[in-house]
Amino acid sequence: MMKGDSIQLLALLLVVQQAVTQDSGACVGPRCDFVCDCADCSDEQDCGYRGRDFVCDFEDAGMCGWTDKSSDGGYVWERRQRGHPLPDSGPSSDYTIGTSTGWFMAVTAVMAGSPSTAVLMSPLISQSAPTCRLRLRYFIWDSGYTGLGNSSLWGSVWQPDGQNAVVWRPENISVRAWREATIFLGRIPGPFYIQLHSHRQEGRRGDIAIDQLEFLDCALPVPSGSGGCEEGYLKCKHGGCVEERVVCDGTDDCGDGTDEQNCGQYMSCDFEDDLCGWDLRSLSSLKWIRTSQINISVSEPLRGPGRDHSNNSASGHFLYVTKPDVWKKDWTTFQSPRLAPTNSTHPCRMVMYTHQFGGVSGGLSVLVAEREIYPVWERGGSLGDLWVKAEVEFVVNSTFQILFVAAIRDQAYGGIAVDDITLSPECRLTNESIPRPSFPNPPKHPCTEASKICDFQSDCKDGEDEAQCGDFSFEQGSTGWTDMSIGSQSWKLSQENSVNNFTEVFLYVTDAPGQQLTEAQTRTPLLGPSGPSCTLQFSYSLSGSNPHTGELSVAVVDSVLGTLPRLWEISGRTGQDPASWVKEELYIGARDHRFQLEFRAHAQELNSGARIAVKDVYYVNCHPQYILSTSDGPSCNFETDLCGWYQDQTDNYDWSIINGSDHTIGRGRSLVVDMWSTTLRGLSGRLLSHRQSSLTEQCLLFFYKLYGPQTGALNVKVLHSDGSEQLLWTRVGAHGNLWQEGHCPVPSQLTTYQLVFEAVRSGFDGQVAIDDVAFVEGSCSLPTMCSFEGHTCGYSSGGASAWVHQNWDSTRTGPKTDHSLETEMGYYMLAHSSVEVLPQGNVMTLSSPVRRGVAHTECVRFWYHTGGDNPGTLTVYIKPVKGDKTKLFTSSLSQGHMWRLGMSNISWNGDWQLQFEVEGAGGKGTYIAIDDVIFSSHSCPTSGDVCDLERGLCGWSNTQSPYVDHLDWELSSLLFETHYPTPPYDHTLGNERGHFLFLPNTKRDSAGQNAWLLSPHLPPTKGTCLRFWVYQPVADDSRLVVWRLSEGVTHELLSLSHAGGNWRSFRINVTSEKEYQIVFEGFKGAKGVLALDDFGYTVGVDCNGVQTDQTTSPSRDYTGETVAIVIVTILLVVGACGLLVYYLKKKAQAQNSSSSADNTGFTNEMYDSSLVEDHVTFPSFSEQVQEKLP
Repeated sequence: MMKGDSIQLLALLLVVQQAVTQDSGACVGPRCDFVCDCADCSDEQDCGYRGRDFVCDFEDAGMCGWTDKSSDGGYVWERRQRGHPLPDSGPSSDYTIGTSTGWFMAVTAVMAGSPSTAVLMSPLISQSAPTCRLRLRYFIWDSGYTGLGNSSLWGSVWQPDGQNAVVWRPENISVRAWREATIFLGRIPGPFYIQLHSHRQEGRRGDIAIDQLEFLDCALPVPSGSGGCEEGYLKCKHGGCVEERVVCDGTDDCGDGTDEQNCGQYMSCDFEDDLCGWDLRSLSSLKWIRTSQINISVSEPLRGPGRDHSNNSASGHFLYVTKPDVWKKDWTTFQSPRLAPTNSTHPCRMVMYTHQFGGVSGGLSVLVAEREIYPVWERGGSLGDLWVKAEVEFVVNSTFQILFVAAIRDQAYGGIAVDDITLSPECRLTNESIPRPSFPNPPKHPCTEASKICDFQSDCKDGEDEAQCGDFSFEQGSTGWTDMSIGSQSWKLSQENSVNNFTEVFLYVTDAPGQQLTEAQTRTPLLGPSGPSCTLQFSYSLSGSNPHTGELSVAVVDSVLGTLPRLWEISGRTGQDPASWVKEELYIGARDHRFQLEFRAHAQELNSGARIAVKDVYYVNCHPQYILSTSDGPSCNFETDLCGWYQDQTDNYDWSIINGSDHTIGRGRSLVVDMWSTTLRGLSGRLLSHRQSSLTEQCLLFFYKLYGPQTGALNVKVLHSDGSEQLLWTRVGAHGNLWQEGHCPVPSQLTTYQLVFEAVRSGFDGQVAIDDVAFVEGSCSLPTMCSFEGHTCGYSSGGASAWVHQNWDSTRTGPKTDHSLETEMGYYMLAHSSVEVLPQGNVMTLSSPVRRGVAHTECVRFWYHTGGDNPGTLTVYIKPVKGDKTKLFTSSLSQGHMWRLGMSNISWNGDWQLQFEVEGAGGKGTYIAIDDVIFSSHSCPTSGDVCDLERGLCGWSNTQSPYVDHLDWELSSLLFETHYPTPPYDHTLGNERGHFLFLPNTKRDSAGQNAWLLSPHLPPTKGTCLRFWVYQPVADDSRLVVWRLSEGVTHELLSLSHAGGNWRSFRINVTSEKEYQIVFEGFKGAKGVLALDDFGYTVGVDCNGVQTDQTTSPSRDYTGETVAIVIVTILLVVGACGLLVYYLKKKAQAQNSSSSADNTGFTNEMYDSSLVEDHVTFPSFSEQVQEKLP
């Protein structure tokens, strides 16, 4: 098909679209031209965007008209959500909403013999203005480590002639995060489609994704209401207005060619037919060439500029230079014809468009060659994947030539292109000769290697290597900032003399010739790497009469990861007086790669009264080896600072210091990540310790909170010096609105390492917090909770065979999922009891570290799993340090493929160990597994007890299976609740201190999602009474369903949508011929709260008090408790006598001599987890004085 025929066909399609609009009764007007002709903007619906904001977030199933046009059926684009659970590929959430329920576009998985291409195409768009750009968020992650290739994602424009012009090529770097990019579409005069391509041979689902498309400044100028134009503007034929400065600049700004007419006196060259007198000869062996994208490549997206500027097409011509196959020279030139002298009243003006893309682009300069050669304009490095307009003015009093010089780097891809050079009428050709010019002196050779320049440490005499890095401490420091602006505003350096003859140096925003309506940008040279104490100090001013002068922000451009999210931003005004400066201190932190700092700004209007400026820029304590002398190491209560911890700068968000209910003093400071924050994006926020070195085992002790119906996870890791990581400890899901104690063993390390606290945003409605961290030598004591994730908690194996610390994913043996995480990746301890491993009658043991005895009764709970027929006998003992072990629990039944709860009371004053013993029974392919060993400072509940939630969940548990629910029932009380709506009081105590389980309504988009609360396994019954209290004040909002669950099948016992504004009691008789569990399934509401309290069951006794079953407890042995009670009674008597003798001796000593009190420090023994306030207990001042008194 000929080009003209294609244009007519596409024009006909647009007419048909308009006709359909008219037939439907809507208003008349062109579709998809970024102008709302209809009152409801219906003419701009499903144009690749929706509504007056011209945005597409893919939340609507229509996808704003985007369609998959992939030809290789196996690799396509799809609209999808993250889903549950957190996948091992693709984004952890969408970008728009930031949760698992938000939608985005992503590719499917691919594993092909040859590369496949997935294509996503927009609807037909009428045309676009020169300023048109598409801002989007994209995701590129190589989760399978299969390699991204050179073209995992790129964008193109398909025009009527059938050519694809490449318009966007993002950095092909694997990062597990959403990133922002801008596609500069520019002026496209006729109908076109936008296409997004992904080209891969192997990759996982979702690893290439896009979201939140925003079309900006894409409409052509529209007629003004008055019909005229303001002064300084040109009226276009169609009625719109453009600035006079864009007349005859090589771009159709009007859209109808008005501003590019009557330009005959200008010397313009679009290089479509020839060089127009420009001379490409050069002294360098590297040469500029006149070419087109078609001549460079149409199959390799990274080669060439993708399109020319004149026609925005792949067939258009331009001048181009890139890295040659044989590297000899890194520079080249081309020059104009000879030009006649000019003067300041009639200067020669040149407009040009440059494309500086990729690492190959080292920079472009314009020089004047007359009697000598000197620079008049320059742009360093890469400016992005777009044509940038530039203007240069020449005032030269002798014959001269314009000289273009390109610098090329030895990098993977990129190049420099020039197109549409226009010389004003004042630039006159001449035949006058030019004397041989003197060449400028070559730049001074660097005093040190490039990697040491601007690395925050002086390596040369007088600090020459740090003198022009952007730090105003140096006389030439301010000159280190380079303007990188591509739009109508730019940064400029000013040096003003003040009243006291003091020169004030500052950077300020001014007008620029660029055509894009983007922010002004100025950057430092490459800096760093930096250390954990690195801080940027500067003063800024946003002054003027307008209350909203503009915006100012700071960003980091990483040499490997690209442009990172903004570190800091402000908008508005600091005052009307330009002298109203505000000081700011911004944390930069440790950055392992070289990086650049960037100031970005945009002024609402630039006039004599408005100004955005920055001065006094200083880099403070940025050298990588600098560590504050006040850093006390990892032990920290966070009351004054972060001690030996700092924020990771390669993660997705930061931890925050908050005041309030901390663990230390109840009203102090702790470190928090609010998962419910709508501003968070990405998966993880990490705290890093300073480097540690230890050849012996250490213990990391801390207190933590995991709170909320969908709270995510908390990990502790070791980050090795080679960049590899090792998981040491993890917790996931709701743990209640109270502080829990964490014990994390840190194995000995042969090299230096860092500790990592990592908050994982796998959930979106909760809070993760840490406080009172202590890092001590030696092994950890027996933790109160051990999930076996990352480590064995100090448990040791003995006997005829060894217990194995494993998961299903790596072994394909044992339980398919663990109990803690309910995933194939979760860990547990496994005893292979098969006869070939553990012969019949032989035993293998798993012993805990030594636990200190206490005076009160404790409860140990654990989950066990048996596999195969005749798996053997599991027996649990308490093994005193001195004395014989005592049986607590035993089971020898094959109880199906499920995790079961075991528990027993422990009352022992002396130190002891917990020991799990498995005895072989001769089975084949059998095993017994243990997970989630938990100690509570109170006795175990009995089957007839009501669970009042004042001491935990009494053996009930939230499931973590994503195939069953998405939320957790959360434990809290009104007294300590600061975020969620709750009942006004609990049912048990009837006050604000009492606890309950609840599902609140929140701002997150999880209404209708469910949470399962599971009872322990209960025996078959002819009648067991289930009792509970419900608070559900809002009707038809939340919902409670009570199920009987047996062998994977549920039977509904009750469904409730309104229980009233007060606590309401329910009793249900439960019958079952098989073993079963009770399930409380709550569905979160959008308005009210759903809460449970005082629930329990009487096994074998119905709700009328009639015993229906003969109850037995074959698996539980109370021998240990009986013996312990006798021992404890004897010990109490002996202890009382001992205390009396001690008191009498102490009293006698106090009368004869004074004693000095021991120095008490910050130790873990001071934590009393049984206190309701859950604070650190410090010896009172009066107690210390009493000890010192004679």
